[in-house]
Amino acid sequence: MAKDLFSNQAAAYARYRPTYPPELYEWLLKRADGRERALDCATGNGQAAAVLAGPFREVEAIDISQGQLDNAVQLPNIAYHVSRAEETPFPNDHFDLITMAQAFHWMDSTRFCTEMNRVGRTGALVAAWSYKFPTVADERINTLILEFYQGVTGPYWEPERQHVENDYANLAWDFSEIETARFTASFRWSRSELLGYFATWSATQKYIRMHGESPVRLIEEPLAGLFANEQLVDVHFPIFLKAGRVEK
Repeated sequence: MAKDLFSNQAAAYARYRPTYPPELYEWLLKRADGRERALDCATGNGQAAAVLAGPFREVEAIDISQGQLDNAVQLPNIAYHVSRAEETPFPNDHFDLITMAQAFHWMDSTRFCTEMNRVGRTGALVAAWSYKFPTVADERINTLILEFYQGVTGPYWEPERQHVENDYANLAWDFSEIETARFTASFRWSRSELLGYFATWSATQKYIRMHGESPVRLIEEPLAGLFANEQLVDVHFPIFLKAGRVEK
């Protein structure tokens, strides 16, 4: 069953979480046969739904967190619903494209596949993707980030995080014509933006719940010693995508 780990920091999530590159959406649209309805599962702040609202007549977007939906992008042809991806309110054979960004590892993958095969039309494209650990050009900064990720917050990551690291290899994916692809999301971020991103981690939030203070403070000073806040660094997020088609 999907976990709600992001309601408490929904506003920060909307502000600091990386967006996805145009090449990723172009890849999806080249493979989606129809343009009538799209479903964005675990939509969060609606960033993927907002992009899909351009080429699709209707977009349905679901999330288990009302807090996330309260911070979501509002467009006339996007309808938001509080719903789990494993059990949705939609009719059979309804969608041409189904997406899930940065969330498949939290799902019951078997139930998700069953539900998407129900609500997707025959031949509908189903795609899930996730970005991995970010890197910058300065190896000193990379070393700091890696220590924060593994050493400071490492014990606080949920076990599902392993599915991101191994490209969803151990999750059910009951679709036909399976394809995979890789992309990179790149940004020029200030130090405060990088720290803001660290604050949205589920492991950071678990640390706060257990210790009553944020672990981000432990990396603030070392990071400040490497670059000033007004300085921008290029941050790169590798993205892995897995897709397949509904087969009735």
